[in-house]
Amino acid sequence: MLFRILGPLRVQGESEPFSPVRRAILTALLLKAGQPMGNAQLAELLWDEPPVSAVANIRSHITGLRRDLDRAVPGLSGRVRTHRGNQSGYMLDAAPEEVDLPTFLRDSRHGRNLLARGEADRAIDTLEEAVALWRGPFGQDLPATRWFDAHTAGLNKARLDAYQDLFTALVLAGRTEMLSYRIESLVAEAPYQQRLWLLLVGVHCIEGNAADALTVIKRCEKVFVDGLGLDLPPDVEAMRAAALSWDREQALRLIAARTALLSPSPG
Repeated sequence: MLFRILGPLRVQGESEPFSPVRRAILTALLLKAGQPMGNAQLAELLWDEPPVSAVANIRSHITGLRRDLDRAVPGLSGRVRTHRGNQSGYMLDAAPEEVDLPTFLRDSRHGRNLLARGEADRAIDTLEEAVALWRGPFGQDLPATRWFDAHTAGLNKARLDAYQDLFTALVLAGRTEMLSYRIESLVAEAPYQQRLWLLLVGVHCIEGNAADALTVIKRCEKVFVDGLGLDLPPDVEAMRAAALSWDREQALRLIAARTALLSPSPG
């Protein structure tokens, strides 16, 4: 894959010595691959309050970015094109299969559709490929501007959704070995995701470990009730009854019922 932005920026698999501003520009052009970005839009994503010299600065950084790209892959600078439409700016030519983001979005969407259709095993294969494209959080070393903040929030949510779909598919396919560990890793990162808690309690119930299931519920209560002043998520409360009665089938039904709420995506 030529360009990777799901984690630290990579070109042809290597970490390139781009300056922070050039890295931000390249990331933005990759997010909008094939679409022109005007100088005004580039200025807004680099600075919440663009300086008077913004256009001149962008032009200088584009020149430097082209040199950086040629050092990474000879001739790659030709992918950055100057756009001279109603609003002058720049665009980057990259096919979807050359960038990790479109591949992730395609695979995560397809995996969710398979899960919603009840094809858990096929969903697992597709979703494992999708989440494997992530090498770290998106947004590190990018300007803390409104434009990048919005994209960072959206992409990191899409990553969490893909993982939760994957964990759900693994539960429904009966492939729970080491799954509680994988879910715990994500709970530590995103403690307010209700579906993660449901899955974590459910895995312990399904494996017949009622004690750990109830311990997880207490941790969930601490997060939502004690920490946020909210009620325990209803799905988790329902899972408590399954744990207390050692009802593995009820735990599976609760997770399957949540899966039925998934909306298949177009395509």
